[in-house]
Amino acid sequence: MESEYIYHVTTQKEWEQAKLKGEYTPAQFEQDGFIHCSAEQQVPGVLDRFYKGQTGLVKLKIEKAKLQRPLLFELATDLDELFPHIYGSLNLDSVVEEIQIP
Repeated sequence: MESEYIYHVTTQKEWEQAKLKGEYTPAQFEQDGFIHCSAEQQVPGVLDRFYKGQTGLVKLKIEKAKLQRPLLFELATDLDELFPHIYGSLNLDSVVEEIQIP
C-alpha cells in the first residue's frame, strides 16, 4: 500500500526561515524547479548521498493530501527509482511532523 506521506530533508536553519516566511522553498529550487522528496525507505540513501557529515538536519513528514502544489513521482535514472517531487513551494500546514536527524 502506498503511504500517505512523503519526506524532505533540510537544515533546521532553512526550516526555521520557512516558518517565518509562511512557506518553504529550498535553496536549490530555482536551479531544479521542484522540491526533492523521498519515500520513507529512501531517506537513509538520500542522507548518505547528499548530507554526509552534516549536522543540524531535520526530516519533514509531509501529508500528500494536504499539498497545494503538484506532486509527481519521477524517475531518478542513476538509481532507477521513483522519487516524489513537489512543483512549487511547500505549504507549511502539509508538514505533520518535524523529526530531528541525529
